Amino acid sequence: MPQDQDTVLEGLTEIIAEETGLDAAAITPDKSFTDDLLIDSLTMMTIVTLAEDKFGVEIPDDEVKNLATVQDAVDFIAAAA
Repeated sequence: MPQDQDTVLEGLTEIIAEETGLDAAAITPDKSFTDDLLIDSLTMMTIVTLAEDKFGVEIPDDEVKNLATVQDAVDFIAAAA
């Protein structure tokens, strides 16, 4: 069952905030994981794993590199869910 983008964004924001200690208000769809949020590859893999569990989707490793922004991840998860 597809999940709407707002629900995915909300859940993903919670995961990112919890893992990075960033303020949830600073995590917006246009933010780049690496450039804006300063998330390293290890933290990104943790976020991916938590998102897979939360949303019941699989995000293949070769797809993770295409998820440059928060919106990219939201789009992928919403389509895959």
